[in-house]
Amino acid sequence: MTNFCEGRVCIVTGGGRGIGREHALMLAEHGAKVVVNDLGKARDGSGESSSAADDVVAEIKAAGGEAVSNFSDVSDYQAAGEMVQQAIDAFGRLDVLINNAGILRDRMLANMTPEEWDAVIQVHLRGTYAPSQHAAAYWRARSKAGESVDARLINTTSVSGIYGNPGQSNYGAAKAGIASFTIITAQELQRYGVTVNAIAPGALTRMTEDLGGAITDPEASSPRWIAPIATWLASTESREVTGRIFEASGRVLAVAESWHRGPATEPVGDPTKIGPVALRLVKEARNNADMNGKDLN
Repeated sequence: MTNFCEGRVCIVTGGGRGIGREHALMLAEHGAKVVVNDLGKARDGSGESSSAADDVVAEIKAAGGEAVSNFSDVSDYQAAGEMVQQAIDAFGRLDVLINNAGILRDRMLANMTPEEWDAVIQVHLRGTYAPSQHAAAYWRARSKAGESVDARLINTTSVSGIYGNPGQSNYGAAKAGIASFTIITAQELQRYGVTVNAIAPGALTRMTEDLGGAITDPEASSPRWIAPIATWLASTESREVTGRIFEASGRVLAVAESWHRGPATEPVGDPTKIGPVALRLVKEARNNADMNGKDLN
């Protein structure tokens, strides 16, 4: 146990398995008190079980740390509020919220059902908004009461969202929304002593085990590589960093740069004259990125 995050009170949603489990364990290893949230659903969002969260809590306690389980559906607004309150009741306050819960229902757009679209948007996008709104209101109230706030909101986006991946229009749209949500809420919450950042992880987990073909380097694909940046962002040391998207995997740690205006010209009012102008602008612009963040050829 170290004191890098000593006494920090953290919620990790989807903390029972994969990346979330690694977040919870490393935070606890560095002295944080952790609320491990996990509804215990399958990858597609079906079923429920308390064992995922309970097992991580037991592991933290066995190592001498402090943790409690939570089984809330993070997309349920009331339940998300109760989860935030549980952290406050159990440990006296809340310092860090890591939004990590998610599901996959991959399908090419022409075959995607409304239910597959809605389920993914619900868990990822609403499931980020609901806990975040309750946490933000709590931190704002503390700040307005004159208390010193040094809080963290850490979201989980994806290279599928910020760069794009065929077959994941629902997941990618939700994750791109989370990236924008991160940038906007960073601007809103900075005045209250809250930083907001996001992580786009690359790892082999239950969520991604059949999506990437043959795994040639299992160690580089381990979810353990994501936890260090999450733990640093959760610490007081990261207070100067906000509104950023970090890519993290066993291959790279990087900052993803957001949208910037590319080549531009004077406005054109006649649609019959836009063609040559638009084609020139496209030719001068950088290509969209591939899943490695490089120019798509």
